[in-house]
Amino acid sequence: MLRKTQILTWLVVLLLVLNAVTIGTIIYHQRQEKKAASELSIGTYGGTNPLNGRFFRQEMGFNTQQMDVFRELNQAFRPASMEITFRIDSLKEVMYDQLTQPISDSLQLQQLSDEIGVLHSQLKKETVLFYIRLKEICDPQQQQQLAEVFKPLFISENLTDHGNYRNGPAWKRKSP
Repeated sequence: MLRKTQILTWLVVLLLVLNAVTIGTIIYHQRQEKKAASELSIGTYGGTNPLNGRFFRQEMGFNTQQMDVFRELNQAFRPASMEITFRIDSLKEVMYDQLTQPISDSLQLQQLSDEIGVLHSQLKKETVLFYIRLKEICDPQQQQQLAEVFKPLFISENLTDHGNYRNGPAWKRKSP
């Protein structure tokens, strides 16, 4: 009788551990999905808004046909932009590691800077293409909303007088 009780106790403990692990796994995957859904975020358009299907359907009023085109465009843009961003972040980490060495290799740092610059250029090109293609399926009101959503990617609101951007970039200012 005592042996049966021990076996049943261990089975209950095993089932409790298994359930806890299952619940933990579910919670972990839900958080990862939420994180992935908001990877592409734009700051300042009424807070942070993920540029996902729900946003374009609810906030911008995309119809079924527009949503189909959005999904197609997003399936190309999102993985490309995430890959480039990952590569940039990886290079920045290598750059930081090199900078914190007792003696930094300035040639390697210049090469890393160049690689990051090329990747930034690719990312902007991908973003511009995505924007232009989205703009093509928008009505005039949606085009205005789209411009506001993408504005933080192209115009920084954080620049101060220290950056001499008070009156816009130098190339836009009139000469005295």
